[in-house]
Amino acid sequence: MFKYIIQRILLSIIILFGVSLIIYVLVRIQPGENFVRKKYGGQLQQDATGNIELTVERIELTYGLAEPGFKCLDCGHVFATSTLDESDLVPSGAIVREVVDGFCCPECGECHLKHVSVDTSPFIGYFKWLGNVLHGDWGESFKFSVDTGKTEVVKDANGVESLKKISSSKVFDIIFTKCGVSFIISLIALILEYIIAIPLGIVSATKQYGVVDYSVTVLAMMGISLPTFFLGAILLRIFSIDLGWFPYAGLVDPNSGLPTFVDNLWHLVLPMTTLVILSIGGLMRYTRTNMLEVLNADYIRTARAKGLSEKKVIYKHAFRNSLIPLVTMLAGVLPSLFSGAMITETVFSIDGIGKTAYQAVVQGDIPLIMAYNMFGSLLSVIGTLLSDLMYAVVDPRVKITD
Repeated sequence: MFKYIIQRILLSIIILFGVSLIIYVLVRIQPGENFVRKKYGGQLQQDATGNIELTVERIELTYGLAEPGFKCLDCGHVFATSTLDESDLVPSGAIVREVVDGFCCPECGECHLKHVSVDTSPFIGYFKWLGNVLHGDWGESFKFSVDTGKTEVVKDANGVESLKKISSSKVFDIIFTKCGVSFIISLIALILEYIIAIPLGIVSATKQYGVVDYSVTVLAMMGISLPTFFLGAILLRIFSIDLGWFPYAGLVDPNSGLPTFVDNLWHLVLPMTTLVILSIGGLMRYTRTNMLEVLNADYIRTARAKGLSEKKVIYKHAFRNSLIPLVTMLAGVLPSLFSGAMITETVFSIDGIGKTAYQAVVQGDIPLIMAYNMFGSLLSVIGTLLSDLMYAVVDPRVKITD
């Protein structure tokens, strides 16, 4: 068992390496300007000192988005320092207007250059990012920051002291802070999903091809087929806009008059309803299929022949054995609990990790995108390993060999 776990952990490291490379390349090749330039766009246009440009270049170099280079002020050619060799050095005795690090432009031969940052290839940028990660530096978000709960004393121009909240842009501070609300939504939705879907699957299997079976199957297929944004928009339209029963967005209503905890739960009713409706269909069908397979087994016919009641046959013998394949679903539970519901949180304007990750993807916030996806990938790998181990625990027929 121990040797098997070690083998799986080593394999997981290789998988995580491949996943991180694929994600980084996909992020880098997406169309649009990177968020660093977009964020400082207005300041760059008014930057007379060049300090903002230096700040942008420093951020790009840190996260592997660019590397040092030059721009020829005569022909406009931009090239990286790494592409230069001895043939590009200024010839001895040459008369030049300005020499930068002793190089000339390889395109036109002039030596009127200035320092700039040059976009790197995704692969070069990836290994720059990976090197930072291996040193424990996951980076800081280009866009987001969270309150650390700490304060510091600052003085204004008149010397008056005041307290200022300290915020953090470190990606894991952001992830762990915003995971809380996403975890609560996903956990409650998961519990409701199992409470509703498993009994429906059992009833549907025991009454196969009956009215109940067809009714439950039709409702389950409707839930599976509805897109998240469509169902969420319908619930918002009916219960928030038309009827006014539930809040439209967010987590807190300052005019509600309810205790904060109750107000938060009231805001989460529609998002959790959306998640439950969309998820019970798959679990119900999975339970129904497993139950039908077990009900046709020889030992179930033997139990009935011995005179056991139908209720005891179903819930003591059939149901317990039908749960064994459900253990494989543990692989998806961990990432679903902590990684958030991206579309649902966006539709209902919930400030969770799912919505934050979506905004980071749209705006090219590479450090946050990479940290979020690696966090989800790690949870998936752990969930898969736990699923395999639990399968061997609940089913004596399965043996894990080294």
